[in-house]
Amino acid sequence: MNNLLNKVMLEILLVEDNDADVRLITEVFKYIRNENIVVIKDGEDVINYLFKNKSVNKKRPDIIMLDINIPKKDGFEVLKEIKESDEFKDIPVIIISSSDSEESIIKAYKMGANCYIVKPMQLDEFIKVIRCIEEFWLNIVRLPKNKGG
Repeated sequence: MNNLLNKVMLEILLVEDNDADVRLITEVFKYIRNENIVVIKDGEDVINYLFKNKSVNKKRPDIIMLDINIPKKDGFEVLKEIKESDEFKDIPVIIISSSDSEESIIKAYKMGANCYIVKPMQLDEFIKVIRCIEEFWLNIVRLPKNKGG
């Protein structure tokens, strides 16, 4: 069910340090709906990309997919900075993590995560999850047109 009104290419910021997961997620998205995906592998680089890199060619992400178990600054620290920022707090943040700890799930929602997804271990289930993310977040949900502030 592709919504023809929502066919604008979206900017996805994928924060993931596992190369296999990065490849799988980007391949599934490109196969389904050729999105522009920026991949960043650690928390410090995410903060630098969002808050310090003021390149004119850099586009503001429409969605952030964030693993909580990333090096340098963990995903919770990154989520906190995003959700405390007037410029970026309206961007949906999808936590996608191998951790199914109830404590992590509660913490992520309390900090403003828009959803929490546990990465499936089986390849076919992982692909199904990415397709569901694409269907819901890129075809069904209306994302804000207001770009920050």
